[in-house]
Amino acid sequence: MRSGRAKKRVTETDLIHKSKVVSRMTNVLMLKGKKSLARKVLYGAIGRLAEDRREGLQMFEQAVKNVMPVQEVRSRRVGGATYQVPMPVKHERAEALALRWIVGAARSKKGKPMEEKLFEEIKNAQEGTGNAVRKRDETHKMAEANRAFAHFGRF
Repeated sequence: MRSGRAKKRVTETDLIHKSKVVSRMTNVLMLKGKKSLARKVLYGAIGRLAEDRREGLQMFEQAVKNVMPVQEVRSRRVGGATYQVPMPVKHERAEALALRWIVGAARSKKGKPMEEKLFEEIKNAQEGTGNAVRKRDETHKMAEANRAFAHFGRF
């Protein structure tokens, strides 16, 4: 039996950019509790986007918006069969998926420092290309292909 829902944790804003998206990205990027290293990598990548800090932050936020999915498929058991039912994605989950996909795409590249890989992936996402955007498009295609099962999501 499932117990109650987990409580949402309040994300504190980032110290330098005063942005919750940047602080969430730091947490996604962090490995083995090394938050200061994750911050250093992320700030370096955002700094490379533009000379001005505010402009770099806007470019980063635009990249995250470009990667955020609108719909996704969720498994639903109906009468012994499992259907992939397309459902709209809430803003918080869409943002979390986008951040995860950007970091995953950057980590999958080889042969460069993480700061450079992350910069390239954010730049590509901002332009509407790259692996993270491709992942979002695949998610949308899957939801579109299973649109016939959308009525299972409404009860």
